Amino acid sequence: MTHSQAARDIDTSRPHSARMYDYYLGGKDHFEVDKQAAERVAEAYPAIFVCARENRAFMHRATRVLAREHGIRQWLDIGTGIPTEPNLHQVAQSVVPDARVVYADNDPLVLKYAERLMRSTSEGRTTYIEADVNDPQALLTAPELAEVLDLSRPVALSLNALMHFVTDAQDPYGIVRRLLDALPSGSALALSHCTPDFDPATWQKVTDIYTSAGTPVRFRSREDVARFFDGLELLDPGVTVGHRWRPDATDGDVPTDAEVSLWTGVGIKP
Repeated sequence: MTHSQAARDIDTSRPHSARMYDYYLGGKDHFEVDKQAAERVAEAYPAIFVCARENRAFMHRATRVLAREHGIRQWLDIGTGIPTEPNLHQVAQSVVPDARVVYADNDPLVLKYAERLMRSTSEGRTTYIEADVNDPQALLTAPELAEVLDLSRPVALSLNALMHFVTDAQDPYGIVRRLLDALPSGSALALSHCTPDFDPATWQKVTDIYTSAGTPVRFRSREDVARFFDGLELLDPGVTVGHRWRPDATDGDVPTDAEVSLWTGVGIKP
């Protein structure tokens, strides 16, 4: 798909989750319809901005830990979303300049901005593929993926704030298992997932807003999120609220668990 085709394919008649997320992060790559839906979410759950920020911060920390402490040099980031600096490859390559990163998303708007994801170090590689997490086989066999990633060596599978857009009917656990099955021992799963555990009534409102906008969601409990890590060796501190996963030293205000409402974890494939 060319960028001009991508621009034509962008549907501005209804809100899109990636563009709403861009709004939560204070970005500029969204439309009025996204802003309106995002503001409805913020009305029901004012801490959505905290949740989005802590999700990004977890991704940065998890990426650095995997690069520094676990020898990971390759990442497959699915559900990339609209680029927000620093992007995953910039974080990874700041630790290991030869890091290789494949980004995958199925949103034409993300494709439109994909060149921002291509600014790799000279030692490393990045690429972007148009693919859908609901079709893991097509994603794993994409020729662009094979050009950048060596699937005989460990890969970190990065699924940030993605799996709550995969409903139970779409077999979320089967999808993650099929992706991990394609990766060798020493690979990792880094995952974050919104949860209703701390404030069920509020998250039911958020669910209703997304569903009525045409984006079905399934926010899950800690127990359900932990299932994604079945068969993996969880890194300390296990499945925990986003801001509590290996926090950096900070002088700032620490948000509450309810504000963050995000389960996170990193597991290594034995």
